[in-house]
Amino acid sequence: MDITVLSIFPRMFDTLNESVIGKAQEKGLLNLNIVDFRDYTTDKQNHVDDSPYGGGAGMLLQAQPIYDAMDAVEKKTPGKKRVILLDPAGKTFNTKMAKDFAEEDNLVFICGHYEGFDERIKDLVTDEVSIGDYILTGGELPTMSMIDATMRFVPGVLGNNFSAEEESFSHGLLEYPQYSRPADFRGKKVPDVLISGNHEKIRIWRLKEALRKTLDRRPDLLKTIELTDEEKKLLREIRSEN
Repeated sequence: MDITVLSIFPRMFDTLNESVIGKAQEKGLLNLNIVDFRDYTTDKQNHVDDSPYGGGAGMLLQAQPIYDAMDAVEKKTPGKKRVILLDPAGKTFNTKMAKDFAEEDNLVFICGHYEGFDERIKDLVTDEVSIGDYILTGGELPTMSMIDATMRFVPGVLGNNFSAEEESFSHGLLEYPQYSRPADFRGKKVPDVLISGNHEKIRIWRLKEALRKTLDRRPDLLKTIELTDEEKKLLREIRSEN
């Protein structure tokens, strides 16, 4: 996968050379290209922002540097691209979106700063995305989060191919509780079912606990997924226990 990021703070992305994403680059599963779009400004002072027409507080990112940077990206890696603009007004990023992005060959992220973008920049993009209902100082941190979440669904990135599918939100439910050795730590014991060796009972226990955690912490998620007959039965049991 090719991922290009347009930012005026390229060194912030050095952290993606570490851990799982760093290893993905070493394996050739990810080609990460960070572009400082300040390099493409025609302003003598290298400004990439200006005040908005009509007045108002703050500064806007100008169209010219980003358009010229995108022209250079297209020359370097021609072809179809998914271009993502980090925008607080965009759709909220989630696991489904990460999976969709992971199926693409070429992603481009445009990181904003200041009070926003010249509206004409949006003509370049395919997706306007936010990571939540709050404002950060720039789009770099949200972009890194999206890249990390997306790359987990690219085959070969995770050591265990089932890891991404097993985790919270992958099937709409929060993840069930997990334990490791020792079986008894300071009087806190691992549930007997997990050391029983009975794989079917373990599967049912995990599913029930995932439903229990979701009902307790994120009941809104249960309204967005289609439960199986087994899940409905387990959910009724959980509710009867309360």
